[in-house]
Amino acid sequence: MARLFFSYSHDDETYRDQLEKHLAMLKNQKLIESWHDRRIEAGSSVDDVIQTELDKADIILLMISASFLASAYCYSKEMARALERHRLGEAVVIPVIVRPCDWHPAPFGSLLAAPRDGKAISTWPNFDEAYADVARQLRTVVERLAKGTPAPPTGGSAEIAGRAAVASSQAVPTNLTEPRSSNLGLRKEFSDLDKDAFLKDSFSFVRRFFKASMEELEKRNKDIKAVFGEIDANTFNAMLYKHGKKVVECSVHSGGNGFSRESIAFSFDASARGNSMNESLSVDADTQIMYLRSMGMFSGGDRGEKLSQEGGAELLWGMFIERLQ
Repeated sequence: MARLFFSYSHDDETYRDQLEKHLAMLKNQKLIESWHDRRIEAGSSVDDVIQTELDKADIILLMISASFLASAYCYSKEMARALERHRLGEAVVIPVIVRPCDWHPAPFGSLLAAPRDGKAISTWPNFDEAYADVARQLRTVVERLAKGTPAPPTGGSAEIAGRAAVASSQAVPTNLTEPRSSNLGLRKEFSDLDKDAFLKDSFSFVRRFFKASMEELEKRNKDIKAVFGEIDANTFNAMLYKHGKKVVECSVHSGGNGFSRESIAFSFDASARGNSMNESLSVDADTQIMYLRSMGMFSGGDRGEKLSQEGGAELLWGMFIERLQ
């Protein structure tokens, strides 16, 4: 059974919790057991326990974000020791990009990151797809370790060694903790204020997404004229013309559409103000995160799909541009 160590900033604890859910099958198959610092018992020496677990780990996940890079402990201690063990072939280090940040120049920048193409989890249209991709990549490593197959050449080991600051050696006590579940995440409660703030942020994202996409579409196509209109704080509309003829129009309105206060309404009528719609994105939440859910009207979207802000914006944009495609 492979021992898995999570190195992460507490700002990203929600992402760690969600990833652990997606690793449940690996745990059920008894292929991995995981550890993170929330398992440290009161009264224990934090540094000693973390160092012990780092040194026992077969796989070390670096949960990368701006918060991780800004954390002296994560960056200078946990990451440095992890990369030293990776260089020596004692453990496998996998960077997991949680939120967009300038991570390529970091000492682990030469390692292949997850999810696919190093695209940050927070930017995937569907969060579950991002976590599932990480889980699949991790399974490949775990199954290789289980078979005792030698690791493929890592490449860049000398560069990693030269760029990483190795943590100072310590005498590490053993048997500091008893075996215990890592499934300790508790249900999070989201208030109306939280949902309203998420709706406001999501609408702002959709508005910026549409505006930037229209500008780029116009740049790439000389026969296309894109007109974007800021109606008010809660409404914008968009129109596309080809050779001077209007091909498609829409309006997007946040809140108060007669169906749900916590929703973003899309209509193919540029003058609509939430009184009619062809699609709607509502704010929903599970035990850990808030997300967007489509009504699945004209878009064909899956009502059960948990959409990020980018995923919701892409769904509405896909409806809008389809008539040009």
